[in-house]
Amino acid sequence: MSEIDIQIPTAFDPFAEANAENSGAAGSKEYVHIRIQQRNGRKSLTTVQGLKKEFSYNKILKDLKKEFCCNGTVVQDPQLGKVIQLQGDQRKNVSTFLIQAGIVKKEHIKIHGF
Repeated sequence: MSEIDIQIPTAFDPFAEANAENSGAAGSKEYVHIRIQQRNGRKSLTTVQGLKKEFSYNKILKDLKKEFCCNGTVVQDPQLGKVIQLQGDQRKNVSTFLIQAGIVKKEHIKIHGF
């Protein structure tokens, strides 16, 4: 009874993983990040970043728009490169599409958001 195992909870930082990725690690470029951004009201935007440059972003976007019946665009960002933006919350749909199309492996996808 003299030995009591008490675990004290430590402070959880939800952004620690994202900050570790942006620290310049060599392996951080191989992930495809799928994020959601809240617009106004119930409107939201899904962004896909980190696809390899050898892929045609416009062809992928065309297939995504046709598959999920939503609008989208390819945006050139000075820091992130090309980013695909889709209307609505399409995070799960995009991840399954990229895996089934053979563009990205499942372990290389990171889904961010709520």
